[in-house]
Amino acid sequence: MLDLVIAASAAMLSPAAAGEPETAAGEPQTAQPAPLPEPVRAIIEAAIATGDETKVRTVIALVRTTNPDSAAEIDSMMAGFEGHLAEVKQAEAAAREAALRSAGLFDNWSGKGEFGAFRATGNTSNTGLTASLDVTREGINWRHQLTGRVDYQRANGLTTREQYLARYEPNVKVSERFYAYALAQHESDRFQGYSGRSAISGGIGYQALKKDDIQLAVKIGPAYRVTEFIDGRSESRIAGLIGMDFDWRITDRLTLTQDTNAVAETGGSAVAIIDARNTTLDLNTGLNAAISKKLSARFSYAVEYDSNPAPGAVQTDTLSRMTLIYNF
Repeated sequence: MLDLVIAASAAMLSPAAAGEPETAAGEPQTAQPAPLPEPVRAIIEAAIATGDETKVRTVIALVRTTNPDSAAEIDSMMAGFEGHLAEVKQAEAAAREAALRSAGLFDNWSGKGEFGAFRATGNTSNTGLTASLDVTREGINWRHQLTGRVDYQRANGLTTREQYLARYEPNVKVSERFYAYALAQHESDRFQGYSGRSAISGGIGYQALKKDDIQLAVKIGPAYRVTEFIDGRSESRIAGLIGMDFDWRITDRLTLTQDTNAVAETGGSAVAIIDARNTTLDLNTGLNAAISKKLSARFSYAVEYDSNPAPGAVQTDTLSRMTLIYNF
């Protein structure tokens, strides 16, 4: 009788009696993952079909939350999409590189034209027209950038503002972050006391930040500058150049830019920068607001400082510009 009670108790406590499946050895089987419901699978496949990585990741995150028992199948679908995406990006990168290698001299140029008005203070206090052109050619390792700018004002037969700038700057990548640069620049502003000022420079640059929405590059190197004054004098000096370029895309339509160049001249010796005879500082802060894909509005504020200006000229000029920019 006791044997029958023990046998009945064992049967009631066994996994089979509790409704749990048994293996051949009599051990309970691990629960199988739940299959992904067909409507949910269709939603994931529709997102993948768009090729939009952000959309796919959003859908996958939501589905994972609502279907935790199907995590393995969801992960498998995501892994397949990521593999396909990597192949597409690799193919696109290879196609871009092939196009760059086979490009001619006049290929791969892009740029922007800018036109508007300015308000100046300092050596002159007036309002006039401003225009600039900036073109860039991107290669695999090389980049060429040319810039031209004109600020002009004339009223009642009298010119009160006439400033010209032309610049050419090539650079070549040394590594993922470092690059070598060269610079040739000429400018003219007789209201600041010089009819021409030319400079050449070369040195090293570093890409401190390189993200989709924010970029920061700094550069430093020696320079040589020749200044022709309106009174007939001429000066040639060794100098040092420090530059910074900062771009921050605040939103899809709003971008903040900050460009800085500082040149410190020595008395003729390249090793005594600290005893600078003349320091030139250009600060240019701007805010770009996109109107369309190719058109944007810009407000910028520039400060131009000369620590040792020509006789009769003041040290600091400011320019406020309101312009329209066309990208091509």
